[in-house]
Amino acid sequence: MRRLFWLAFGLGAGATGAILASRWTKKQAARAKPQTIVREAKGGLLELSKLVSESLEEGKRAMDDRARELRDSLEASEPAGDRDDDPTSTAA
Repeated sequence: MRRLFWLAFGLGAGATGAILASRWTKKQAARAKPQTIVREAKGGLLELSKLVSESLEEGKRAMDDRARELRDSLEASEPAGDRDDDPTSTAA
């Protein structure tokens, strides 16, 4: 009886191991297909281009904000009569 239990246990463990190994091998083979590699590379490039464009947009926004801050601080520090960009000025 003991031997029969261990025989059945060993056969079950061996079959389970073989099935799991077979599934793992098939999954790895599917991952190594050229189409899969191309699809993953394409997805990675699309994600990278999205990150780069978002980064550029954020940089432009930050640049515009900083330029606005500098303009405001410059206008606040100048006396009202010293502005050259005043369109109502008649000085030539």
